[in-house]
Amino acid sequence: MSALRLVLGDQLTRSISTLRDIDIARDVVLMAEVMEEASYVPHHRQKIAFLFSAMRHFAEELRREGIKVDYVRLDDPANTGSFTGELQRALGRHGCDAIVVTEPGEWRIWQMMLDWRETLPVPVQIREDDRFFASREDFSRWATGRNQFRMEFFYREMRRKTGLLMQGDKPEARGRSAKGSSRQRSSLRLALEIQKVVSAAMIAAVTAARINCPGVSKRISKVMKAK
Repeated sequence: MSALRLVLGDQLTRSISTLRDIDIARDVVLMAEVMEEASYVPHHRQKIAFLFSAMRHFAEELRREGIKVDYVRLDDPANTGSFTGELQRALGRHGCDAIVVTEPGEWRIWQMMLDWRETLPVPVQIREDDRFFASREDFSRWATGRNQFRMEFFYREMRRKTGLLMQGDKPEARGRSAKGSSRQRSSLRLALEIQKVVSAAMIAAVTAARINCPGVSKRISKVMKAK
């Protein structure tokens, strides 16, 4: 029995539950650059270029392990522009018996995955994304019977559960100024990493696809223009 394992652009880690029990001899990893995801809300071209670059690097890492990767590029003439369409095409190419995915970070894609169970011709297994401290079920249990859904209260529960940002049984004190300067340093480091990783060719490819891009962080824009 073979499985088609879909990896999303924000799931680029070898430990993602989709890949945990992969059978290298039989299974296929599907990764796809689709217009539907690149354009459902306005994005800057550089952000999309960075995402696609990261996806392509991760696909190559998997291939070096001997894993079969079916990678669909944005400029592929046969690209359907959607995850649903690319799953259908990949099933036709590989004849897999099941689809394995990890739950997404967006409700819109979560609903899409639930629809696949009804519309695609093979079973669809949706696995928990265990990269987070809390699961959907954890939050659902916490939210049951509450009149207010303030994240502040949920974060308090998570801190007590994990012990993170705690000093004994009390929250760890942190100053606003230190937090702000830390975020600024992190943003600058991110911008410098983008400068290293994203090639001019990738940006040109995304630009050619005419993806809408009205806004972006000024800091990242300045770094990219200085290349």
